[in-house]
Amino acid sequence: MHKLSDFDYSLPESLIAQVPLARRDASRLLVLDRKKKTIEHRRFLDISGFLRPGDLLVLNDTKVIPARLFGRRSTGGRVEVFLLGSVNGSNGKGAVSRRYRALIKPLARLKENEEIFFSDGFSCRLVDPKAKIVEFQDDRVAERIKEQGMLPLPPYIRRPPGPLDERRYQTVFAKKEGAVAAPTAGLHFTKRLLEKISGIGCRVAYLTLHVNYATFSPVRSADIRQHKFQKEYFEILVEAQEMILETKKEGGRIFAVGTTVAKALEDASRSLFGNGQKPQALAKWSDLFIYPPYSFQAVDALITNFHLPKTTLLMLISAFADRAFILTAYAEAISKKYRFASYGDAMVIL
Repeated sequence: MHKLSDFDYSLPESLIAQVPLARRDASRLLVLDRKKKTIEHRRFLDISGFLRPGDLLVLNDTKVIPARLFGRRSTGGRVEVFLLGSVNGSNGKGAVSRRYRALIKPLARLKENEEIFFSDGFSCRLVDPKAKIVEFQDDRVAERIKEQGMLPLPPYIRRPPGPLDERRYQTVFAKKEGAVAAPTAGLHFTKRLLEKISGIGCRVAYLTLHVNYATFSPVRSADIRQHKFQKEYFEILVEAQEMILETKKEGGRIFAVGTTVAKALEDASRSLFGNGQKPQALAKWSDLFIYPPYSFQAVDALITNFHLPKTTLLMLISAFADRAFILTAYAEAISKKYRFASYGDAMVIL
Protein backbone atom coordinates (compact mmCIF):
# COMPACT_ATOMS: atom_id res chain seq x y z
CA MET A 1 0.00 0.00 0.00
CA HIS A 2 2.96 2.28 -0.58
CA LYS A 3 2.41 2.79 -4.30
CA LEU A 4 1.43 6.26 -5.44
CA SER A 5 -1.04 4.63 -7.83
CA ASP A 6 -2.92 3.22 -4.82
CA PHE A 7 -4.10 6.75 -4.06
CA ASP A 8 -5.27 7.69 -7.52
CA TYR A 9 -8.85 8.08 -8.69
CA SER A 10 -10.65 9.85 -11.53
CA LEU A 11 -12.00 13.26 -10.54
CA PRO A 12 -13.96 15.38 -13.02
CA GLU A 13 -12.45 18.86 -13.04
CA SER A 14 -15.98 20.31 -12.92
CA LEU A 15 -16.31 19.06 -9.32
CA ILE A 16 -13.36 21.12 -8.03
CA ALA A 17 -15.14 24.03 -6.34
CA GLN A 18 -14.10 27.41 -7.71
CA VAL A 19 -16.15 29.63 -5.38
CA PRO A 20 -17.54 29.25 -1.87
CA LEU A 21 -21.21 28.64 -1.20
CA ALA A 22 -23.34 31.56 -0.05
CA ARG A 23 -23.29 30.18 3.51
CA ARG A 24 -20.36 28.43 5.19
CA ASP A 25 -22.46 25.77 6.90
CA ALA A 26 -24.62 25.04 3.85
CA SER A 27 -22.12 22.57 2.41
CA ARG A 28 -22.95 18.89 2.15
CA LEU A 29 -21.58 16.39 4.64
CA LEU A 30 -20.65 12.79 3.86
CA VAL A 31 -20.70 10.73 7.06
CA LEU A 32 -18.46 7.65 7.21
CA ASP A 33 -18.58 5.07 10.00
CA ARG A 34 -15.27 3.18 10.03
CA LYS A 35 -16.54 0.20 12.01
CA LYS A 36 -19.89 -0.29 10.31
CA LYS A 37 -18.55 0.73 6.87
CA THR A 38 -21.66 2.86 6.31
CA ILE A 39 -22.07 6.07 4.34
CA GLU A 40 -24.69 8.76 5.02
CA HIS A 41 -25.49 11.98 3.16
CA ARG A 42 -26.22 14.99 5.36
CA ARG A 43 -25.65 18.74 5.59
CA PHE A 44 -22.81 20.35 7.51
CA LEU A 45 -25.38 22.02 9.75
CA ASP A 46 -26.01 18.49 11.10
CA ILE A 47 -22.44 18.11 12.41
CA SER A 48 -23.45 18.89 15.99
CA GLY A 49 -25.63 15.76 15.95
CA PHE A 50 -22.51 13.59 15.72
CA LEU A 51 -20.88 15.21 18.75
CA ARG A 52 -21.62 14.23 22.33
CA PRO A 53 -21.19 15.85 25.75
CA GLY A 54 -17.62 15.19 26.83
CA ASP A 55 -16.20 15.25 23.31
CA LEU A 56 -13.56 17.78 22.27
CA LEU A 57 -13.54 19.60 18.93
CA VAL A 58 -10.02 20.77 18.01
CA LEU A 59 -9.62 23.61 15.51
CA ASN A 60 -6.61 25.22 13.80
CA ASP A 61 -6.59 28.98 14.42
CA THR A 62 -3.89 29.83 11.87
CA LYS A 63 -4.54 32.81 9.60
CA VAL A 64 -3.62 33.00 5.91
CA ILE A 65 -1.20 35.77 4.97
CA PRO A 66 -1.31 37.48 1.53
CA ALA A 67 1.65 35.43 0.38
CA ARG A 68 1.76 36.29 -3.34
CA LEU A 69 3.96 39.30 -4.05
CA PHE A 70 4.73 40.99 -7.37
CA GLY A 71 7.96 42.95 -7.82
CA ARG A 72 10.67 43.89 -10.27
CA ARG A 73 14.39 43.36 -10.83
CA SER A 74 16.77 46.30 -11.04
CA THR A 75 16.55 45.81 -14.84
CA GLY A 76 12.79 46.36 -14.70
CA GLY A 77 11.79 42.75 -15.35
CA ARG A 78 8.71 41.49 -13.47
CA VAL A 79 9.13 38.88 -10.73
CA GLU A 80 6.50 36.94 -8.79
CA VAL A 81 7.41 35.75 -5.28
CA PHE A 82 5.00 33.22 -3.76
CA LEU A 83 5.89 32.68 -0.12
CA LEU A 84 5.71 29.03 0.91
CA GLY A 85 6.41 29.45 4.61
CA SER A 86 9.02 30.83 6.97
CA VAL A 87 12.37 29.07 7.04
CA ASN A 88 12.85 26.33 9.63
CA GLY A 89 14.44 27.77 12.75
CA SER A 90 14.62 31.32 11.43
CA ASN A 91 13.10 32.56 14.65
CA GLY A 92 11.67 31.14 17.83
CA LYS A 93 8.00 31.43 16.91
CA GLY A 94 7.72 30.59 13.24
CA ALA A 95 4.99 33.03 12.17
CA VAL A 96 7.05 36.22 11.78
CA SER A 97 10.28 35.72 9.88
CA ARG A 98 12.58 37.61 7.54
CA ARG A 99 13.52 34.46 5.58
CA TYR A 100 10.98 32.51 3.55
CA ARG A 101 10.99 29.67 1.09
CA ALA A 102 9.32 30.83 -2.08
CA LEU A 103 8.24 29.92 -5.58
CA ILE A 104 9.87 32.52 -7.80
CA LYS A 105 9.09 33.30 -11.43
CA PRO A 106 11.34 33.55 -13.40
CA LEU A 107 13.84 31.93 -11.05
CA ALA A 108 16.34 30.93 -13.75
CA ARG A 109 17.08 34.56 -14.62
CA LEU A 110 17.85 35.64 -11.06
CA LYS A 111 21.30 35.60 -9.50
CA GLU A 112 22.29 34.80 -5.94
CA ASN A 113 21.78 37.80 -3.63
CA GLU A 114 19.94 39.70 -6.35
CA GLU A 115 17.44 42.15 -4.92
CA ILE A 116 13.76 42.09 -5.87
CA PHE A 117 11.96 45.40 -5.44
CA PHE A 118 8.34 45.82 -4.44
CA SER A 119 6.74 49.21 -3.76
CA ASP A 120 7.42 51.82 -1.07
CA GLY A 121 11.02 50.69 -0.51
CA PHE A 122 10.08 47.10 0.39
CA SER A 123 12.41 44.45 -1.07
CA CYS A 124 13.95 41.04 -0.62
CA ARG A 125 17.09 39.24 -1.74
CA LEU A 126 17.41 35.78 -3.23
CA VAL A 127 19.90 34.47 -0.67
CA ASP A 128 19.76 30.81 -1.76
CA PRO A 129 18.62 30.10 -5.36
CA LYS A 130 18.93 26.32 -4.95
CA ALA A 131 16.73 26.18 -1.83
CA LYS A 132 14.59 29.06 -3.15
CA ILE A 133 15.01 31.17 -0.02
CA VAL A 134 14.47 34.92 0.06
CA GLU A 135 15.28 37.34 2.86
CA PHE A 136 13.30 40.54 3.32
CA GLN A 137 15.10 43.80 3.98
CA ASP A 138 12.63 45.15 6.51
CA ASP A 139 12.00 44.50 10.20
CA ARG A 140 8.23 44.98 9.69
CA VAL A 141 7.96 41.99 7.39
CA ALA A 142 4.50 40.80 8.43
CA GLU A 143 3.02 44.28 8.15
CA ARG A 144 4.62 44.94 4.77
CA ILE A 145 3.52 41.59 3.34
CA LYS A 146 -0.02 42.34 4.47
CA GLU A 147 0.10 45.73 2.74
CA GLN A 148 1.44 44.52 -0.60
CA GLY A 149 0.65 40.84 -0.93
CA MET A 150 -2.23 39.07 -2.63
CA LEU A 151 -4.27 36.26 -1.07
CA PRO A 152 -2.82 32.92 -2.29
CA LEU A 153 -5.75 30.87 -3.54
CA PRO A 154 -4.88 27.21 -4.29
CA PRO A 155 -3.50 26.47 -7.77
CA TYR A 156 -6.60 24.48 -8.74
CA ILE A 157 -8.84 27.55 -8.35
CA ARG A 158 -8.64 28.99 -11.85
CA ARG A 159 -9.35 32.65 -11.12
CA PRO A 160 -7.75 35.59 -9.32
CA PRO A 161 -8.83 36.25 -5.73
CA GLY A 162 -11.62 38.75 -5.16
CA PRO A 163 -13.11 40.64 -2.21
CA LEU A 164 -15.23 37.63 -1.20
CA ASP A 165 -12.11 35.47 -0.81
CA GLU A 166 -10.60 37.91 1.68
CA ARG A 167 -13.34 36.82 4.07
CA ARG A 168 -14.24 33.31 2.98
CA TYR A 169 -10.71 31.89 2.58
CA GLN A 170 -10.22 32.48 6.31
CA THR A 171 -11.96 30.59 9.11
CA VAL A 172 -14.18 32.61 11.46
CA PHE A 173 -11.71 31.77 14.24
CA ALA A 174 -8.50 32.62 12.33
CA LYS A 175 -6.17 34.41 14.72
CA LYS A 176 -2.44 33.75 14.33
CA GLU A 177 -0.92 34.86 11.03
CA GLY A 178 1.52 32.61 9.23
CA ALA A 179 -0.25 30.22 6.83
CA VAL A 180 -0.08 30.36 3.03
CA ALA A 181 -3.12 28.07 2.67
CA ALA A 182 -6.29 27.85 4.73
CA PRO A 183 -7.11 24.91 7.03
CA THR A 184 -10.11 24.30 4.82
CA ALA A 185 -12.12 21.88 6.97
CA GLY A 186 -12.57 24.79 9.35
CA LEU A 187 -14.14 26.99 6.66
CA HIS A 188 -17.52 25.31 7.18
CA PHE A 189 -17.94 26.51 10.76
CA THR A 190 -19.85 29.64 11.73
CA LYS A 191 -19.77 31.32 15.12
CA ARG A 192 -23.38 30.28 15.67
CA LEU A 193 -22.60 26.65 14.88
CA LEU A 194 -19.66 26.66 17.30
CA GLU A 195 -21.93 28.12 19.98
CA LYS A 196 -24.42 25.32 19.33
CA ILE A 197 -21.68 22.71 19.64
CA SER A 198 -20.53 24.19 22.94
CA GLY A 199 -24.14 24.23 24.09
CA ILE A 200 -24.47 20.45 23.84
CA GLY A 201 -21.51 19.98 26.19
CA CYS A 202 -18.80 19.43 23.59
CA ARG A 203 -15.76 21.54 24.40
CA VAL A 204 -13.71 23.41 21.79
CA ALA A 205 -9.91 23.74 21.81
CA TYR A 206 -7.49 25.46 19.45
CA LEU A 207 -4.00 24.75 18.22
CA THR A 208 -1.95 26.51 15.55
CA LEU A 209 -0.36 24.86 12.53
CA HIS A 210 0.84 27.28 9.87
CA VAL A 211 -0.08 25.52 6.64
CA ASN A 212 2.59 25.91 3.98
CA TYR A 213 2.82 24.89 0.33
CA ALA A 214 3.52 21.30 1.33
CA THR A 215 -0.23 20.80 1.29
CA PHE A 216 -0.16 21.31 -2.52
CA SER A 217 3.24 19.79 -3.28
CA PRO A 218 2.81 16.81 -5.61
CA VAL A 219 4.11 13.39 -4.62
CA ARG A 220 6.41 12.44 -7.49
CA SER A 221 7.94 9.19 -6.24
CA ALA A 222 6.25 5.94 -7.22
CA ASP A 223 6.93 4.69 -3.68
CA ILE A 224 5.30 7.25 -1.39
CA ARG A 225 7.76 6.44 1.41
CA GLN A 226 10.42 8.30 -0.58
CA HIS A 227 8.42 11.55 -0.55
CA LYS A 228 10.06 14.33 1.47
CA PHE A 229 7.46 16.27 3.42
CA GLN A 230 8.24 19.95 3.95
CA LYS A 231 8.24 20.95 7.62
CA GLU A 232 5.36 22.97 9.06
CA TYR A 233 5.40 24.91 12.30
CA PHE A 234 2.80 24.16 14.97
CA GLU A 235 2.13 24.98 18.59
CA ILE A 236 -0.26 23.64 21.21
CA LEU A 237 -0.68 25.71 24.35
CA VAL A 238 -1.01 24.20 27.82
CA GLU A 239 -4.76 24.86 28.07
CA ALA A 240 -5.47 22.86 24.91
CA GLN A 241 -3.22 20.02 26.03
CA GLU A 242 -5.02 19.81 29.36
CA MET A 243 -8.38 19.65 27.58
CA ILE A 244 -7.11 16.85 25.35
CA LEU A 245 -5.80 14.84 28.30
CA GLU A 246 -9.00 15.36 30.31
CA THR A 247 -11.15 14.28 27.35
CA LYS A 248 -9.16 11.09 26.87
CA LYS A 249 -9.20 10.33 30.61
CA GLU A 250 -12.97 10.81 30.84
CA GLY A 251 -13.71 8.68 27.77
CA GLY A 252 -14.62 11.48 25.38
CA ARG A 253 -13.63 11.60 21.73
CA ILE A 254 -11.15 13.95 20.08
CA PHE A 255 -12.60 15.39 16.85
CA ALA A 256 -9.82 16.80 14.68
CA VAL A 257 -11.05 19.47 12.29
CA GLY A 258 -8.84 18.97 9.28
CA THR A 259 -5.71 17.08 8.37
CA THR A 260 -3.58 19.90 9.82
CA VAL A 261 -5.07 19.35 13.27
CA ALA A 262 -4.76 15.58 12.92
CA LYS A 263 -1.10 15.90 11.97
CA ALA A 264 -0.29 18.26 14.85
CA LEU A 265 -2.09 16.10 17.41
CA GLU A 266 -0.38 12.93 16.24
CA ASP A 267 3.03 14.60 16.19
CA ALA A 268 2.39 15.84 19.74
CA SER A 269 1.00 12.51 20.99
CA ARG A 270 4.29 11.35 22.50
CA SER A 271 4.61 14.55 24.49
CA LEU A 272 0.95 14.45 25.45
CA PHE A 273 0.60 10.81 26.44
CA GLY A 274 4.10 9.40 26.78
CA ASN A 275 5.85 10.90 29.78
CA GLY A 276 3.19 11.43 32.45
CA GLN A 277 4.55 14.90 33.19
CA LYS A 278 2.56 18.09 33.57
CA PRO A 279 1.81 19.63 30.13
CA GLN A 280 4.05 22.41 28.89
CA ALA A 281 3.54 24.66 25.89
CA LEU A 282 4.64 22.76 22.80
CA ALA A 283 6.10 24.50 19.76
CA LYS A 284 7.95 22.63 17.02
CA TRP A 285 8.46 22.02 13.33
CA SER A 286 6.90 18.85 12.01
CA ASP A 287 7.65 16.78 8.93
CA LEU A 288 5.38 13.93 10.05
CA PHE A 289 4.03 12.18 6.96
CA ILE A 290 1.05 9.97 7.77
CA TYR A 291 0.12 7.20 5.35
CA PRO A 292 -1.19 3.62 5.71
CA PRO A 293 -0.56 1.74 7.88
CA TYR A 294 -0.57 4.13 10.82
CA SER A 295 -1.97 3.78 14.34
CA PHE A 296 -3.57 7.03 15.49
CA GLN A 297 -2.93 7.84 19.14
CA ALA A 298 -4.78 11.13 19.63
CA VAL A 299 -7.50 11.47 16.99
CA ASP A 300 -10.79 9.60 17.37
CA ALA A 301 -12.83 11.28 14.62
CA LEU A 302 -11.88 13.48 11.68
CA ILE A 303 -13.72 16.27 9.88
CA THR A 304 -12.16 17.00 6.50
CA ASN A 305 -12.77 18.17 2.95
CA PHE A 306 -12.46 16.03 -0.18
CA HIS A 307 -8.86 15.83 -1.38
CA LEU A 308 -7.35 15.58 -4.84
CA PRO A 309 -5.84 12.35 -6.22
CA LYS A 310 -2.30 11.29 -5.25
CA THR A 311 -2.02 13.86 -2.45
CA THR A 312 -0.54 13.47 1.03
CA LEU A 313 -3.91 14.61 2.41
CA LEU A 314 -5.68 11.67 0.78
CA MET A 315 -2.98 9.39 2.17
CA LEU A 316 -3.57 10.69 5.69
CA ILE A 317 -7.32 10.04 5.65
CA SER A 318 -6.65 6.64 4.04
CA ALA A 319 -4.55 5.86 7.10
CA PHE A 320 -7.37 6.99 9.40
CA ALA A 321 -9.99 4.89 7.62
CA ASP A 322 -9.50 1.90 5.37
CA ARG A 323 -8.14 3.07 2.00
CA ALA A 324 -10.62 0.98 0.01
CA PHE A 325 -13.48 2.39 2.09
CA ILE A 326 -12.28 5.93 1.49
CA LEU A 327 -12.05 5.39 -2.26
CA THR A 328 -15.53 3.83 -2.25
CA ALA A 329 -16.85 6.88 -0.41
CA TYR A 330 -15.10 9.19 -2.86
CA ALA A 331 -16.64 7.33 -5.79
CA GLU A 332 -20.09 7.81 -4.25
CA ALA A 333 -19.37 11.49 -3.59
CA ILE A 334 -18.42 11.91 -7.25
CA SER A 335 -21.58 10.14 -8.40
CA LYS A 336 -23.62 12.49 -6.16
CA LYS A 337 -21.68 15.51 -7.49
CA TYR A 338 -20.17 16.64 -4.21
CA ARG A 339 -17.88 19.68 -4.43
CA PHE A 340 -14.18 18.89 -3.95
CA ALA A 341 -11.12 20.69 -2.51
CA SER A 342 -10.79 23.92 -0.51
CA TYR A 343 -14.17 25.51 -1.24
CA GLY A 344 -15.88 22.14 -1.51
CA ASP A 345 -18.05 19.96 0.71
CA ALA A 346 -17.03 18.09 3.84
CA MET A 347 -16.93 14.63 5.34
CA VAL A 348 -16.78 13.37 8.89
CA ILE A 349 -15.10 10.04 9.60
CA LEU A 350 -16.32 8.41 12.81
